[in-house]
Amino acid sequence: MNTTIFLADDHQIVRAGIRTLIENTEGLEVVGEAADGRGAVSECVKLQPDVILLDIGLPGLNGIEAARQIHDEAPKTKIVALSMLSDASYVRRMFQAGASAYLLKDCAFEELVRALDAVKEGKTWVSPSISGVVLQDYLKDVRPKGSEALGRLTPREREVLQLLAEGRATKQVAADLFVSVKTAETHRQNLMRKLEIFNIADLTKFALREGLTQLDG
Repeated sequence: MNTTIFLADDHQIVRAGIRTLIENTEGLEVVGEAADGRGAVSECVKLQPDVILLDIGLPGLNGIEAARQIHDEAPKTKIVALSMLSDASYVRRMFQAGASAYLLKDCAFEELVRALDAVKEGKTWVSPSISGVVLQDYLKDVRPKGSEALGRLTPREREVLQLLAEGRATKQVAADLFVSVKTAETHRQNLMRKLEIFNIADLTKFALREGLTQLDG
């Protein structure tokens, strides 16, 4: 039986390239694609693929938050993170969110296949090029103050923070999340209070620093 794979990346050319490689590999099958985090969650819950290849820098709902939701709502789906980011904090947070593997996008396709084999067997995988950074982070038990502040936010507040940082007005946030404007405004006020940040410019800087969004997805 083929291993079913879902692709989540906001760059169509990346998805097309990975799809082609996978479809030319025996035993692997692509069952769907998404260009944003919210779509990835929705489709994974519906399709229940064996594995999702999940980019971190997704618009609307970033890969870390999407991984948390997929881990909760489609627990049988193994999460393989794909990213250009090699910073240990991103790797740690993806694994905390439920990922089973973390690969850099410049890795060879053969490494991706090995990672898929590993996660199918219940193992974890980290790109060898960043394994040393991950080990150092583990040994130092790095706990940045910003990450502690982020941890005080609810999942919905983190979603609102990302959308605000991406330039959405409160009405647009409400529409994206299918909530009332009043509810969106309440989330905005609560997250600002918890972070002690009271303007959009500084919220955007915080979101960028914490990896909730990126200047270039």
